[in-house]
Amino acid sequence: MKIFNFRLTLFAINYYLTTFSGCLNNNLALTPPMGWSAWNRFRCNTDCKNFPKECISEWLFRDMADKMLEDGYLSAGYQYILIDDCWMSKRRDKNNRLTPDAQRFPSGLKNLSDYIHEKGLKFGIYADYGKKTCEGYPGTLEINMATDAKTFVEWGVDFIKLDGCFTDPLDMELGFINFGYWMWKMGRPMVYACSWPIYQNYMGISPNYTLAAKVCNSWRVYKDIQDSWSSVRDVITYFGEFQDIFSNFGGPGHWNDPDSLIIGNFGLSYEQAKVQMVIWSILSAPLIMSHDLRNAHPNFRNILLNTALISINQDPLGIQGRRIFIDKKKKYEVWTKAVVPVECNIFSWIIALLNVNDEGEPSTVVFPLKYTKLRGKFRCYDIENVLEPDEVIEFTNKRELVTRIPPLENFFVVLLLLLSCL
Repeated sequence: MKIFNFRLTLFAINYYLTTFSGCLNNNLALTPPMGWSAWNRFRCNTDCKNFPKECISEWLFRDMADKMLEDGYLSAGYQYILIDDCWMSKRRDKNNRLTPDAQRFPSGLKNLSDYIHEKGLKFGIYADYGKKTCEGYPGTLEINMATDAKTFVEWGVDFIKLDGCFTDPLDMELGFINFGYWMWKMGRPMVYACSWPIYQNYMGISPNYTLAAKVCNSWRVYKDIQDSWSSVRDVITYFGEFQDIFSNFGGPGHWNDPDSLIIGNFGLSYEQAKVQMVIWSILSAPLIMSHDLRNAHPNFRNILLNTALISINQDPLGIQGRRIFIDKKKKYEVWTKAVVPVECNIFSWIIALLNVNDEGEPSTVVFPLKYTKLRGKFRCYDIENVLEPDEVIEFTNKRELVTRIPPLENFFVVLLLLLSCL
């Protein structure tokens, strides 16, 4: 029976991939998606009586759409407003359709979607491939997929996050492919953010990242991020330790997702927030904010709006950066990312020197530029510290970067070719 089921699953996967081979040919997410999600900051707060400003409601998302426009997030590239779990009624309606909670979304989601679109933003929603969502709301299984995809199109949805609570990880590949098929069949281009690799990793199953890249615009690979430096550090470590497994599958139209930016919440210092933004930019990660935009401190807002970091994240090559060196004794790491301009098949490079020590004096970091693999006739480079843009120095490829970095800080540079040196 198990052999039969396995063969049936392979047949179904091949059938669906053949049937809608253009699914991810949606010309979307050619650079990592940028936007705002409610989840990490507001979770599943449904108590609008006692917490009217923080509950999951249409007024929360209207406020965030307003701030995205007013505070320059939209003009910087953040374009998606993403509803997460807990938006639904506890039961489907008589026509088996998902419906928003009538008390918290009295105007309906089509009305909210229109409001968001009128601001020049895009509208995203959450569903779960399973019997119920992670917070116990109605899930989406095969019997509901066509109806739910049609409903989302009618609401003007631009982005769908499909979670994977309350289902067997062994069934997820086919289930996520099925839902992607119905998204494609509806004819409306929608970014498809998948979660199945994270659940398979939990169960010790090696995810098929080749398949994920064919089916999804992005996918989670590691556990949910929390509002703490230890959680951010854990994610960074995971992406460094296991980069050989999945980093090559990220690229234009399909991205590895380390989870939301928690910058501007309660758990990160200013320096730690810079570290998260730098590493997420190097990883070509989706930049999905999740803080209260209405009271964001200017220092954190400036990190999120840093045009140089955003341009590195949005580099058109879409190459996921890598950790190329770690000194466990001195507790510092070197991360690099290849970017444009490219001359004679030689990339320009982004370098981040990261001191992850949480105590003691600043660490001295020595980084030979030859580690970037810039060789040959390219002898000179322009080095700019993105976080201190007034520092511009020229080096040759025989020189080293030497700097002192305080604990939990990073020295971040852009290494560009100087064409005049050819």
